[in-house]
Amino acid sequence: MKKVEEKLEELGRKVLEQLEKGRDPYIKITQRSLGNVSYDKDKGFLVIGNKYSKRYYLNIAHTRKFMQTLLVASYCNELIKENKHAGIRELYYALKHTIEGTKKENTFENQDESNPIIEDLELSLNVLREELNLTADRRGYLYGDIVIKDGEDEFNCSKLGRGGWAVPGNVEEIEFKRVNARYILVVETAAMADRLIEEKFAQKNKALIVACQGQAPRGVRRLIKRIHKEKKLPVIVFTDGDPYGWYIYSTIKQGSINLAYLSNRLSVPDSKFVGMTIDDIETYGLENVTEKLKETDLKRIKEELEYPWFKTKEWQRQLKLALKKGVRIEQQALANKSLSFVADKYLPEKIENEIFLS
Repeated sequence: MKKVEEKLEELGRKVLEQLEKGRDPYIKITQRSLGNVSYDKDKGFLVIGNKYSKRYYLNIAHTRKFMQTLLVASYCNELIKENKHAGIRELYYALKHTIEGTKKENTFENQDESNPIIEDLELSLNVLREELNLTADRRGYLYGDIVIKDGEDEFNCSKLGRGGWAVPGNVEEIEFKRVNARYILVVETAAMADRLIEEKFAQKNKALIVACQGQAPRGVRRLIKRIHKEKKLPVIVFTDGDPYGWYIYSTIKQGSINLAYLSNRLSVPDSKFVGMTIDDIETYGLENVTEKLKETDLKRIKEELEYPWFKTKEWQRQLKLALKKGVRIEQQALANKSLSFVADKYLPEKIENEIFLS
């Protein structure tokens, strides 16, 4: 943490030096826009470029964000010095106040202003949010035969009840003491993960189940990456058969545009997609349990058709088939066959026969 503290203090020192020289102080901020993000085909994930902008104090268009950046940096520096942690929501409230000398001007109006500042600092200082002693709400859980050491506690994630282990925002310090599994199954919805646990899918198939509960938060993605890399377990992703489920898969595999600067820490380029697919509708006789695509779905699919990582023959066919049929299919639709169908037939057969999209 000493290095992070030094980087924060160096940021403040540079601003002070500019002021002492009578200059308009500025902060260099690496751009996180789409124009500074590209897909590295060799690496298999999104990468951030070298473009940056300067945030000037005396530029009326920059002044507010300049002030906010220094406020957040100073707050994080104090957290590190005091060895305390704060949630990103706590940071927002701790720093929100009316600026002295004004009647209604606040430092932050809402958390949509403070969150991007945290990401700016993360990228520009080349540190993780967690290294700034900032945390986010927990979302997602891990279930299966894996023994984890977290601080002074050591436990098996298959012995914590059906809820498994709630994945924290920071998983850098945990240790994987023992793993008895063949692969990691990443599941979009908690309801489906709960179903698989109830059907003892993890035990029968020697799998680790990770419920990401929608778009996987960075703590979950980092956990998946670490287990994959350190324990050499394949990653298989199971989402709804719709543009949002497919995007969840792509962020696990290639990373996301917003967090492209963390792709090397979060993405698993050789992840495989097991379903749901539009082909599943006919294969498993699910025609009566599909949902019609909405206009937003159609727009999203057309965008995904243009993503470089969806340019493979099979993904192009899958996306175009969705547009042609005008439907989507949810994980829970498999319950139309039987409650145990997904655990006893759908997943085991597809995984055993390697019926994947990648």
